[in-house]
Amino acid sequence: MRTFQKSRSLDNVRYDVRGVLAAEAERLSLEGNKIIKLNIGNPAPFGFCAPDTVISDMLENLRSAEGYTDSKGLMSARCAIVEYCRGKNIPVAGPEDVITGNGVSELIAMSMHALLNSGDEVLVPSPDYPLWTAAVSLSGGKAVHYVCDEQSEWNPDTADIKKKITPRTKAIVIINPNNPTGALYPDSVLSEIADIARSSDLIVFSDEIYDRIVMDGLSHTSIAALAPDLFTVTMNGLSKSHNIAGFRCGWMTLSGNKAQASGYIEGLELMASMRLCANVPAQLVVASALKSEPDVSVMPGGRLCLQRDFAYSALNRIPGVSAVKPKAGLYIFPKLDAARFGITDDERFALDFLREKHVLIVHGTGFHWSAPDHFRVVYLPCIEDLGTALGRLEEFLSEYRQ
Repeated sequence: MRTFQKSRSLDNVRYDVRGVLAAEAERLSLEGNKIIKLNIGNPAPFGFCAPDTVISDMLENLRSAEGYTDSKGLMSARCAIVEYCRGKNIPVAGPEDVITGNGVSELIAMSMHALLNSGDEVLVPSPDYPLWTAAVSLSGGKAVHYVCDEQSEWNPDTADIKKKITPRTKAIVIINPNNPTGALYPDSVLSEIADIARSSDLIVFSDEIYDRIVMDGLSHTSIAALAPDLFTVTMNGLSKSHNIAGFRCGWMTLSGNKAQASGYIEGLELMASMRLCANVPAQLVVASALKSEPDVSVMPGGRLCLQRDFAYSALNRIPGVSAVKPKAGLYIFPKLDAARFGITDDERFALDFLREKHVLIVHGTGFHWSAPDHFRVVYLPCIEDLGTALGRLEEFLSEYRQ
């Protein structure tokens, strides 16, 4: 009998955030076990609600969302995005340089499909948000991972970036603020990356979905603002900042030397047309959302800030665990003393912890980190649940040897 296998194009693709561990957690849940989920940045289930204005805007205008929009998106949404970008000194000329998407995830895939030919290389951070590596691979390209340095607060190692460039390198991806580390890149590092991209004629893809989830009185700088001459594709959206992940509302903006990338832009517009348009009800809320007040949960004393502080302190109190304090985003990326615990397989470690203590985390190699000595924790749950989960981790590690 003929059998059907998955495409070979998926051989180098992984998305462990929703992979084997999540499936095992579901199985345990069906058996009646309560699982504390620290694996996914989905604010709504943890009580982070969308602003009332966002919900009312969608409900009041839903009748006008019954048809397709322009393939790039509603003009009102795109104009609001241009205004937001200009407020951050991102040199977007106008709404013609904005393409809306069903979340940034769709746009990542579109951006790679429109660019890459077989064997083309894209520089991607390690650790990364794994969809970037997957999108490069599925588009026929090769993801080349450059190191983010834990000893330098997880900032990109620009010397390593330079070493990884070859004649086949077409682009560099930066994720700032970073998922999974919570790093917020300083202007000096961004300027170094811009210089590298400029000297090597690279496109810059900047994933900035967490740019409004920044703590400790810090602020986010977009690389497009520092390098207005570089052709830059900046990704952003409302999923995390406005707690509407399920609405699927994202966008990409094009800035810099568009003449250099005219053929690529034609490809992006073709990709946008092929999927007709992005989710129209979500586009209806963009204008009001981008004018809303900052999220108080990231302010000192705010809920997310307090949970970040708690997770950071609790993790660093566990013998054999250390963590760099995140400055932004929803995640922390602790380090395990792999020798102390005999860990050679970090996915097995995460599975063992899940099965014994019913806490779901994601292992570090799932983010293309090369060594089996890290894991990601989402600090969206309330402090009581975080305390329970991290207390169980301490108990587990006190006896664990792989």
